Amino acid sequence: MKTQKIAIIGGPGTGKTTLINALRTKGYSCMEEISRQITLDAQEKGIEQLFLEDPLMFSEHLLLGRQKQFLAADSLQEEVVFFDRGLPDVVAYLDYLKCSYPDSFKTICSQHTYDNVFILKPWKAIYEQDNERYETFEQALILHDFLVKTYTDYGYSIIETPFGTVEERLNFILNHLNQSE
Repeated sequence: MKTQKIAIIGGPGTGKTTLINALRTKGYSCMEEISRQITLDAQEKGIEQLFLEDPLMFSEHLLLGRQKQFLAADSLQEEVVFFDRGLPDVVAYLDYLKCSYPDSFKTICSQHTYDNVFILKPWKAIYEQDNERYETFEQALILHDFLVKTYTDYGYSIIETPFGTVEERLNFILNHLNQSE
């Protein structure tokens, strides 16, 4: 059985993690966002914002961590696995920062593809900044555009998830997946 890999993407504060948690509650296998853990690990070593201080090092950790998640999904023997962000997010964020990176980043993104990609648009009503989310809402809008461009460049047809309650968004995604089977 081939595991269907579904990425849920979007800029900061769009409700991705809340949606992933709701999917997990419904019994779906989900790979959680790992950037917060990388940030916290760096803070324990005295680096307040690794992404801002050394975006390439942060992104290397993130890319390799997401690659491990991608590969681990096949061993779960699940019909579908959801991901809180995908590998191309790493490239999109580096492009947003105008930061150069090795070609291996693009190669990894090209070699590990998702079956479906759902994007959540920036939503001012739910947006909050915190210790690990330092972008303003305006920056979140720009990051959204970078994500769309990057995933489109990798050949994905991105499915835009409408605003709504967590349950409405969850049903939209699940209904879409059931229709495409």
